[in-house]
Amino acid sequence: MLGAAAQALSQMGSRPFRAVLLKSIGLALILLIIIGMGLQHFLVSLLGAGEGLAKQSLGPSLHLPLMIVSYLLSLATTLGLIAGSVLLMPVVTALMASLFVDDIALAVERSCYPDEPVGRALPVMRAAIEGVRTALLAAVVYLAALPLLLLAGFGAVIFFLCTAYILGREYFELAAMRYRPVAEARTLRRLHAGTLFVAGLFIAAFVSIPVVNLATPLFAMAFMVHMHKRLSP
Repeated sequence: MLGAAAQALSQMGSRPFRAVLLKSIGLALILLIIIGMGLQHFLVSLLGAGEGLAKQSLGPSLHLPLMIVSYLLSLATTLGLIAGSVLLMPVVTALMASLFVDDIALAVERSCYPDEPVGRALPVMRAAIEGVRTALLAAVVYLAALPLLLLAGFGAVIFFLCTAYILGREYFELAAMRYRPVAEARTLRRLHAGTLFVAGLFIAAFVSIPVVNLATPLFAMAFMVHMHKRLSP
């Protein structure tokens, strides 16, 4: 397992990996900017409408205080959207990277297993479903972590273990589905659940590093391609 993790890490700087990472981050940024601009426009319009109603109801004497409150709320909204975008960046990048996981798997197979047949790319619909599923699970983990982290060390441990289980399971299935039907891939995952949970701890450690976690889908997919090769009967 340590060897598989080391192999995955050693490939992170290769040209195919860099290309996928740049595409994933670029698409994620574009998506977040579009969503952020739309939300900001909506919320600022809502604040403007509320300010107008308040002015009509309270009279001209409170115009200045209302303008100050409106400005502060608008500033808080903008800062909140920026902070939310930063927190969601790994999740959105994971969603975008799911479009390219077969590219990563193929690069690993060709470079590390040149004498073995390569896997089949997942059908577009299946890849999209699995990508959305993984991204939603990651989002649930991140959101659940917010109250858990208030429990200090205990909450952080729970978050770490949940992340290990979810991401280890999902990325192993993505790797296995290149060689097996969906049902068979999931059966193989359940058969080696303990081993894959431990493997997921490596991914959880990777995803806990700010900025570096943008490359989590690349590391996780490469790692699980190696793990699938080792666990296949």
